[in-house]
Amino acid sequence: MSGYPKALEQYQAIGIDCEQALETLGRIPISIHCWQGDDVTGFENSTQALSGGIQTTGNYPGKARSFEELTADLDQALALIPGRKRINLHASYAVTGGQAVARDALLPAHFAPWVDYARARGLGIDFNPTFFSHPMVKEGLTLSSPDDAVRAYWVRHGIACRRIAAYFARELGTHCLCNVWIPDGLKDVPADRRSPRLRLKDSLDKIFAETLEGVIDSVESKVFGIGLEAYTVGSSEFYIGYAATHPGVYNLLDNGHYHPTEMTDDKIASLLCYFDKVPLHVTRPMRWDSDHVVRFTDELRDIACEIVRCNALEQVLIGLDFFDASINRVAAWATGARNMQKALLWALLMPHERLRAMQNEGRFTELMAAQEDLKTLPFGDVWQTYCARQGIPGDGQWYPMVAEYERTVLQGRE
Repeated sequence: MSGYPKALEQYQAIGIDCEQALETLGRIPISIHCWQGDDVTGFENSTQALSGGIQTTGNYPGKARSFEELTADLDQALALIPGRKRINLHASYAVTGGQAVARDALLPAHFAPWVDYARARGLGIDFNPTFFSHPMVKEGLTLSSPDDAVRAYWVRHGIACRRIAAYFARELGTHCLCNVWIPDGLKDVPADRRSPRLRLKDSLDKIFAETLEGVIDSVESKVFGIGLEAYTVGSSEFYIGYAATHPGVYNLLDNGHYHPTEMTDDKIASLLCYFDKVPLHVTRPMRWDSDHVVRFTDELRDIACEIVRCNALEQVLIGLDFFDASINRVAAWATGARNMQKALLWALLMPHERLRAMQNEGRFTELMAAQEDLKTLPFGDVWQTYCARQGIPGDGQWYPMVAEYERTVLQGRE
């Protein structure tokens, strides 16, 4: 903390109140995804392989195998992450006591342990139907399948999940973002692109027909997946059109789900012109949607800056979505979440109004120089102060706690 008084002065010189920035950061919730802790396996005790264009690589020891192990690992990660947190669940993480429960028959009772867990820690819950890794995914299709029985099954699953989301909202006294992502697509050139999308539209209409208090609905697009390279039914254009014509349904942006030259920060600013909310999943694509652990990159800082400069901290619902089985999973959680918060702090310490004035007045050389000068301000001292005030170990201090947890807990798992 010794460098903070000097940092405060330097930021004050450009019109930034560090204390206000720290206070604001402490109010921004980050939704942390449960599936990093077990490589997207879930609790269904199924031998069904991960599918739908999703892949995890690595076999680092200590993977969570149960609700108890997963929540213990999540607790360890939460102890290393400052600020407000939520948790994000998939339907495949239902706690059924070892009983086989079909996905279209899931009930709020199957998630009661998660509610107890979240309530005890002051966390909200976000939710996702699980439309992948299941025998009823036929030929890579779910809600867009030409098979009426397949489509009906997944519609029932979507309806069940929205009711579970309403249960989370009611029990925890906060909204629940219920996000629909489906893997539907084709490996090679399609003969008919429109019909699957019309079937998807009809399926979504049925899923979203019921009005449920506390539920924020969203749909999530993707460019392609492994084995689904040629055609994705739920494309960005399809879902933007769907959300724009269906009040109460939002278009979720996942920054790994676009072509490499498409910038998600630009999409945030565009959607905020038309929608009062923009759900967001933050990951790190490396050459494709590979869901690497989020690092403190230019892309991440640009996303955070767009949220802040648009004054949209309450409109953009920030969640994380990455999974790496090649490294310590608790460290992956902590690294990604801390970096998301670092990016938000970076954005809160930027003199956006001053920079905006330079752009509007055509002072582009001065704007470029100012943007570059900001990169050498003592941001790290402000971040370390934030961690200390939150009672969380700062940079250079938290990893030994992960190493000790691995030695005493994770290495004991077979």
